[in-house]
Amino acid sequence: MPLIAATAVLALSPPLAEPHLWQKLRMLAAGQEWRPLDLFDLALHGILPVILLLKLLRRRALARAPRLH
Repeated sequence: MPLIAATAVLALSPPLAEPHLWQKLRMLAAGQEWRPLDLFDLALHGILPVILLLKLLRRRALARAPRLH
């Protein structure tokens, strides 16, 4: 549960403007020029969603795996 909360906070920051993660993904898709700070922002705001996704995929794979007794 703490991972989900932390992911939501970082992925949606700042709350009153366009979230940095969304902004950086749009820049990446548009092929805009990047500064080192943009790469840092993408890593900072995007790492927890990636970790959460990997954790959920692992949990799903383990749940489907046959049990060996």
